[in-house]
Amino acid sequence: MSNLIPSGALRRMLLPPTYGRHVTSATEFTILSVEVWASGLVVNVHLPSDDAAEPRLTVEDHFGTEYTLQESATVGSRNLQVFAPSVPPGTRSLTIRSADDGDARPVVTFAVPLMAVPEAQTDFKAAGRGSATADDDESYQPDLRRPA
Repeated sequence: MSNLIPSGALRRMLLPPTYGRHVTSATEFTILSVEVWASGLVVNVHLPSDDAAEPRLTVEDHFGTEYTLQESATVGSRNLQVFAPSVPPGTRSLTIRSADDGDARPVVTFAVPLMAVPEAQTDFKAAGRGSATADDDESYQPDLRRPA
């Protein structure tokens, strides 16, 4: 089995707001979480048994970004599916759909908190604003909230 961890930093772990269980005549599984990495997404799936078929999933966001399955691995009753690219800035939601029943029915939708991107932080000292970096500025808040 290859290393399924995407490159870059883990930015956020999204947990389902409701029980992410999906049951049809074609498949059964539960979405446990989605990891948002700098270079992609990892969808963590629980299968009903060790010999259950891997679900065919699609991922979309509110922008309509196309996420492509890069690789997948099943160990016991756990299935990890890696999609690329990562979420673009300003993404508000991710929807996981099941493509097993031909209808691409929604399974669960995750809210995506607005994330500060560490790689794009401003060097305030170089900009002549006093402190050395955004990390050194005590007023810096990594979890920014959207206005109501």
